[in-house]
Amino acid sequence: MLAKRDLTQGSIPRGLIAFALPLILGNLLQQLYNLADTWVVGRFIGEGALAAVGASYTLMTFLTSILLGLCMGSSVYFSIQFGRRDPARLRNGIFQAFLLIGAITLALNLAVYLAIEPILVFLRIPGDITGLTRTYLLWVFGGIFATFLYNFFANLLRSVGNSATPLLFLGISVVLNIGLDLLFVVPLDMGVQGAALATVLSQYLAGVGLALYTWKAFPALRVGREDRYWSRAALGQLLSLSGFTCLQQSVMNFGILLVQGLVNSFGTTVMAAFSVAVKIDTLAYMPVQDFGNAFSTFVAQNFGAQKRERIRRGARWAVFWVVVFCLAIGGAVCLLAPRLMAVFVGPEAAEVIAVGTGYLRIEGAFYLGIGVLFLLYGYFRAVNRPGVSVVLTVCSLGTRVALAYALSALPALGVTGIWMAIPIGWGLADLVGVLLWRREDRRAGSPLLPES
Repeated sequence: MLAKRDLTQGSIPRGLIAFALPLILGNLLQQLYNLADTWVVGRFIGEGALAAVGASYTLMTFLTSILLGLCMGSSVYFSIQFGRRDPARLRNGIFQAFLLIGAITLALNLAVYLAIEPILVFLRIPGDITGLTRTYLLWVFGGIFATFLYNFFANLLRSVGNSATPLLFLGISVVLNIGLDLLFVVPLDMGVQGAALATVLSQYLAGVGLALYTWKAFPALRVGREDRYWSRAALGQLLSLSGFTCLQQSVMNFGILLVQGLVNSFGTTVMAAFSVAVKIDTLAYMPVQDFGNAFSTFVAQNFGAQKRERIRRGARWAVFWVVVFCLAIGGAVCLLAPRLMAVFVGPEAAEVIAVGTGYLRIEGAFYLGIGVLFLLYGYFRAVNRPGVSVVLTVCSLGTRVALAYALSALPALGVTGIWMAIPIGWGLADLVGVLLWRREDRRAGSPLLPES
C-alpha cells in the first residue's frame, strides 16, 4: 500500500512533527478563506457587511463541523485498517463512508436553503444587516458539497500518512480565493455576494482537484467492483466513529452558534469585533488542534498495529509540544492583540479594536486549556472511544454557554462575561478528561499515561 509516512515505525518526535506540520499549514491556509473575506469586506465594504460575514462565518463553521466530524471519524477507521495492513477493508470502508457522508451532505445542503429565514431569526441578526447576511449565506451555501469533497479526500490521504498533498491543493485554492475576493469586491463592486462567490469557486477547485488527484496518484486507494458492498460490521464501526466525532464537532460548534446569538444581541460594533477576534483566535490555536488530529492518526495507526508502548511514548512528546506552543502563541496574542485587530478594521475603528482586544487577551492567556483538550479528543477518538470526546465537549460547551448567558447579564461584566466563560469551560473539560484517563489507566492500563 502506498503511503508517505508510516507512523508505526521510526522516530516518534520526528514522525509526529513531520506529519503534523503540513496538517497545521493546511488548516491555517483553510482559515484564510474567511480571513480573506473578512479583510476585503472590512476594508472595502464597511462595518455592516463585516458584521454580516462574521455572523455567517459562525454558522458555516457549524455546518462544516458536521462534515468535518464525519470525515475525521471515518479517517480513524481508515488509519486502523492501514495499521493492520488490511487494504481490502480499507477500500471497502472508503466506499461506504463516501456514499454515507455524501448523502448526508446533499441532505444538509438542501435543508439550509429551505430554512434560510428561520436561521436568520435564530441568529438574532439585527434588521439593518439582515439583507446582507441573507445574500452572503445564499451564495456561500453553494460550497457545502465542495467542503465535503475536500475534507473527505484530505482525511483519507492523512489517514495513510500523506499530509502534504492536501496542503498543496489548499494553497492553490487560497491564492485563487484572495485574488477573486479582490476582483469581485473592488473593481466589479459585487459586495458580499462577490466575497461568497470567490470562496465557493475556490472550494470547488480544492475539493474536485484533490478527489481527481487521489484517484490518479494512489491506485492502492481506488475502490474497485469487488470493494463495492455493504458490510454490517464495517458500517457499524464507521457509523460509531463518524457519528460520535460528528456529534462532538457539531455540539462544540452549536454551542459557539448559541454564543454568537448572544453576542449579536450586543449590537453591530460587538458583532464586528467578535467576527474579527474569533478568527484571529481560531487561527492562533489552530496549530494545536491540528497537532491533536495528527496525534490521533498516530495513535490510530499504532492502535491498529497493537503498539501500545509506542502510543505511550508518543503521548509524552505530544504533551510537551502542546505546552511549548500554547505558552508561546498565547503570549504573542496577548501582546499584539490591538495590532492584530487593526489589520482587519483599520486604526480608526477604535471601539471595535478595544472590544476585540479584550476578547483576545482573555482567550490567549488560557490557550493551554484548549491545547490539552484537543489531545484528549484525538486520543479517545483514535482508540475507538469517540463517545468520551462527546462527553468532554458537552462539559466544555455546556459550561461555556451557561456561564456566557449568566455572566453577561451582570452589569459589571456585560460582554466580557461571554469571553470569561470560554476558558472556564476548557478547564472543566480538561479536569474531566484527566480523571477519565486515570480511571482507564487503573482499570485497563491505558497507554496514554506513563507508568509510575
